[in-house]
Amino acid sequence: MPVPEDFEIRFSDAAASQATTSPEEAPEQQPAAAAEPEPAPADAEQVVQEPAPGEELDPAEAFRQELRSLPGRWYVVHSYAGYEKRVKQNLEFRIQSLNMEDYIFQVEVPMEEVVEVKNAQRKLVSRVRVPSYVLVRMEMNNDSWGAVRHTPGVTGFVGTPHDPVPLTEDEVFSMLAPARAKAPAAAPAKAAASGKAAAAAAVDFHVGESVTVTDGPFETLPATISEISPENQKLKVLVSIFGRETPVELSFSQVAKI
Repeated sequence: MPVPEDFEIRFSDAAASQATTSPEEAPEQQPAAAAEPEPAPADAEQVVQEPAPGEELDPAEAFRQELRSLPGRWYVVHSYAGYEKRVKQNLEFRIQSLNMEDYIFQVEVPMEEVVEVKNAQRKLVSRVRVPSYVLVRMEMNNDSWGAVRHTPGVTGFVGTPHDPVPLTEDEVFSMLAPARAKAPAAAPAKAAASGKAAAAAAVDFHVGESVTVTDGPFETLPATISEISPENQKLKVLVSIFGRETPVELSFSQVAKI
């Protein structure tokens, strides 16, 4: 069958059109596709990097990150009240003498700085935050358990005798986070007023009364008043910590009636 003459003309025109338009369209699409993603990564990197310096300035978050990076788990051991620092020394000595550095990493006695009022003068002092308790960061196994448990001054682990319960991250943070001393500066007139307020507050509290802790590491915990010191504006209360009643000294403003 003979091919129409106009068919060859149409075919050649279409081929020429594709040959001329395809190379021209490709360069227009390629630069656009290559140019669009380039600014995005630059902007994305700036967004990710900018908050980082701000986060490092937060000491609380930095301390949490440090806790997460440390090996082992934190456990609590009982000791005799007033012998917490001695137990810490005994533990550290046994860790070295028994070559337990690979399993027992750190021993801490939680401390806090508080303002005490004595003879109408305020004084910043450091004291044990949780009497009768020592914190130990360790890998728990039979050898490390025995090394800690048989240390002089240690009366046992918190938890069942042979299955100690590790602390949660929040518990470790509340026990070891650096405490800020609260030392309000008061003018003589304000000091006199606070003294009168303290005397009035002492009348409202009585030994054996149940209160709620409203400030400090034991915030929201119930407590029972065991001693009242109106002259120092202090209360000694019993707080249930790890299943044991522990004496804790608080100011009048750190508790609330139930």
